Amino acid sequence: MAEFLASIFGTEKDRVNCPFYFKTGACTHGERCSRQHNRPTYSQTVLLNHMYRSPVNLSLAPEMQRLGGMSEETLQKHFDEFFEDIYCEMVDKYGPIEELNICENLGDHLVGM
Repeated sequence: MAEFLASIFGTEKDRVNCPFYFKTGACTHGERCSRQHNRPTYSQTVLLNHMYRSPVNLSLAPEMQRLGGMSEETLQKHFDEFFEDIYCEMVDKYGPIEELNICENLGDHLVGM
């Protein structure tokens, strides 16, 4: 029995543990998911949700489209300033950073449109 449970852990056949969360560390159902999300007790990775708000999301709004949106240079400058600010702040408070990844979701369903 233990071998069978071990063989289906993290797969669609596993009715207890969420396979999507197991593979990606996130689940589209969030806290409403009917399956367990096994979070690690220790990790060297720190996740800061909703930290970077891309101006592209704002430029998708009708009022920004009427103004012509934002240039690529303006978007890059905004990102560079954010990256430098957050990197310096984290290094000052927590020490050396091995890697810093910033993600943005631009799909309409992911940005509340």
